Amino acid sequence: MKHMRNLRLMMASTAFLALAGPSFALDGADMMKKLNAATSAGGTVITFEKADVDGDTVTATGVQVGYANLPGDTLKIGELTFEGVEETEGGGYHAKTVSFPDIDMSQEEGRFSAKDIEIAGLTIPANATGETLNDILLYETVSTGPIALNVKGKDVFAIEGIESNLERQDGGFTYDANVAGLKADLSQVEDASAKDAIEKLGLTTIDGTVTMKGSWEVDSGKIAVDEYAFDFKNIGRLNIAVDFSGYTLAFVKSLQEAVKTAEANPNKEEANQAVGLAMLGLMQQLTFNSASIRFDDASITKKALDYAGAQQGVTGDQLTQSLKGLVPIMMAQLNLPELQNQVSAAVNTYLDGPKNLTVSAAPEKPVPFPMIIGAAMGAPNTIPSVLGVKVTAND
Repeated sequence: MKHMRNLRLMMASTAFLALAGPSFALDGADMMKKLNAATSAGGTVITFEKADVDGDTVTATGVQVGYANLPGDTLKIGELTFEGVEETEGGGYHAKTVSFPDIDMSQEEGRFSAKDIEIAGLTIPANATGETLNDILLYETVSTGPIALNVKGKDVFAIEGIESNLERQDGGFTYDANVAGLKADLSQVEDASAKDAIEKLGLTTIDGTVTMKGSWEVDSGKIAVDEYAFDFKNIGRLNIAVDFSGYTLAFVKSLQEAVKTAEANPNKEEANQAVGLAMLGLMQQLTFNSASIRFDDASITKKALDYAGAQQGVTGDQLTQSLKGLVPIMMAQLNLPELQNQVSAAVNTYLDGPKNLTVSAAPEKPVPFPMIIGAAMGAPNTIPSVLGVKVTAND
């Protein structure tokens, strides 16, 4: 009898698992629909033919990506593989990795290729309302392998790889990105004057990197782009930094809705005007904290002066002296005496021995964008003092 009871218990357990199994299985089609809902907020439309599930792996086939404002113009992705997929609380999804097929596209004499495209830690929201961080599409890492644009059998543009990371923090996240091994071959430029300039400046081949670092505090809408740098050998490093507040999730949602409304309006002139007014209204919510642009020279300045001077029949040193005298005259027309002195001094210092040149704006207190707009319209000569603009060189 005891053995019979155990047997019946095992059979009942097996039947329960068999019946319960489907309810715990992943719904690949539902995941893809929610992915599309999350990307549609930004105007990107994802379609697919079917989504097969094998354990915690979802394979979507016939995937195409398009834009809502460009109907019929789509990019055929093909097959997407989501691995380590699990359903999250509330009906969303999380995938450990998303693998894309390699891209190899040819058109006339051009060919574009991209390999090893992958997303790690993709979180798909259950409801893409955009009201909280849990309601937007997030990732941990996006990366690619080699990317190349080939024209007439020669790579004119190539990248060794791209990596972008997003780390979620309390109330926001930090991010960084790196474009490594960026190379451009300008030897194929056909315009005679442009070709001559490229050769004289030593820019036949460009080699460098692009990096970015920053953070976003969602509640305050404070966005800080600490580094957005273009660093090229034998040219220099250009870094842009900006810090402003008010870019909240509600702001983003209002911006997306304004764009969607404009896209739905068949009268494009009227739509553009409506978007312009909407943007102007939204800018009232933003506050300027700081910004800067810095260039660190890596020999391009002297080459540029020598080349420009030769075009005018003078030496690079003679052109340098001319510029030193010309800058104060040009600045005087702006009626900005304090800034005029700064710019003149910085330009003179830089031209005497090019190292770095920086234009920064750091007001004592954050400045609302409406105040900046008002100053620009009513008293443009006050903007440097309102924003705390400074120009320095070789610091």
